[in-house]
Amino acid sequence: MAQQRATVDVVGIGAGPSNLALAAAVDEHNRAGYPPLSMAVLERKPRFGWHPGMLLDGATMQIAFLKDLATLRNPRSPFSFLSYLEARGRLVDFINHQTFFPTRLEFTDYLAWVSQTVDAEIAYGTDVTALVRIDEPAADGARWIVRYADADGAHELRTRTVVAATGLREKLPQWATTGPRLFHNHRLLEHLAAAGLDASAPHRFLVVGGGQSAAEVVQHLHRSYPDAVVESAYNSYGFQPADDSPFANKVFDPDAVDHFYDAPDDVRAELMKRHATTNYGCVDLELINELYAIEYQEKVTGNRRLRFRPVTTVSDAVPSADGVRVTLVDRMTGAQSVEDYTAVVCATGFRSVGVSEVLPEWGDDEARFRVDRDYRLTVDGEPLAGLYIQGATEETHGLGSTLLSNVAIRAGEIFTGISADLLADSAVAIAKGA
Repeated sequence: MAQQRATVDVVGIGAGPSNLALAAAVDEHNRAGYPPLSMAVLERKPRFGWHPGMLLDGATMQIAFLKDLATLRNPRSPFSFLSYLEARGRLVDFINHQTFFPTRLEFTDYLAWVSQTVDAEIAYGTDVTALVRIDEPAADGARWIVRYADADGAHELRTRTVVAATGLREKLPQWATTGPRLFHNHRLLEHLAAAGLDASAPHRFLVVGGGQSAAEVVQHLHRSYPDAVVESAYNSYGFQPADDSPFANKVFDPDAVDHFYDAPDDVRAELMKRHATTNYGCVDLELINELYAIEYQEKVTGNRRLRFRPVTTVSDAVPSADGVRVTLVDRMTGAQSVEDYTAVVCATGFRSVGVSEVLPEWGDDEARFRVDRDYRLTVDGEPLAGLYIQGATEETHGLGSTLLSNVAIRAGEIFTGISADLLADSAVAIAKGA
């Protein structure tokens, strides 16, 4: 990437599913024989990875494989999950498996396969440091200068279009001071490996949170440390089942984005709250039943290793070299207790990255920014040509904004906008030369 000097048609910031889906759309455009477009992607991580800390044995996707990076945009795409299965020699085996929900490990391998096969230059270990607007289109058509740093120093790319998709950020409680034994669940496997815990020792774990990730972590720790006690603390009286019924799932349909975007602010807020259990603070019913069965069986045998602390919060946590001392509060009685744990896992969710975090050099006043329906960014009421935002749009575009549900359709819509922009630029250039 450091040697690249030519103007790039599209620069993606972040090499997660959103920009991989866009790269697939660009690649398919080029394969169809249209005037080719170039795309480069800058990724901060040193290599491809998609939530590696939660690649737990047997954990499955909560979204059907057909909602991959391409199928809903183009069912014949060479970058679909089915194309991946064919390339890996597992298509027939997967059909025999009779499931819509592959394991998270397999879907991660699919994403990695797309990153390796798509015709886009993906530069890992690159940190974008600034995004500079070119007020008047330059002779080479560039609208933006993307400045970034890598192991070789500082560099810049000139580009006609920037698509920022920098993902989610972990959300931690105020009491959580992260360390080797107190951490967010998205780095679970990394921290467990670094701790080097004896799997047969009588550890004591605390998992804080009441959603899918929390339940999966509880299950994983209970399985992986057969002599450990695993405690689960959450605000509700019990795990709430996820609403994955057909009508509720329509909130993730492509058409729902139009309806949500055009709705009044108060209606959007109500819908977000009403349909929260399709995605937030909820657990697959099958996993709920499995955990309940484990707890019941342990009551029968008297060997209580799985313990639940409902309607309970943490008020303080003090890490040490070999554990964490936690103050727990029973919200129903007000009773407090101080407990020692080998490790505390905060399965407390993620937050959507605001536009100001994607573009920090432009200030932190979110009121200045608006993402239009076609994902173009408007700042202080002025549309910025050639700048698109993926992901930081849940409040305006709906619950699917941070999920895989609409990633293929969104990539197609953004690509359509990019194509229109470049076509308009070509027409202007021709007119000036006439």
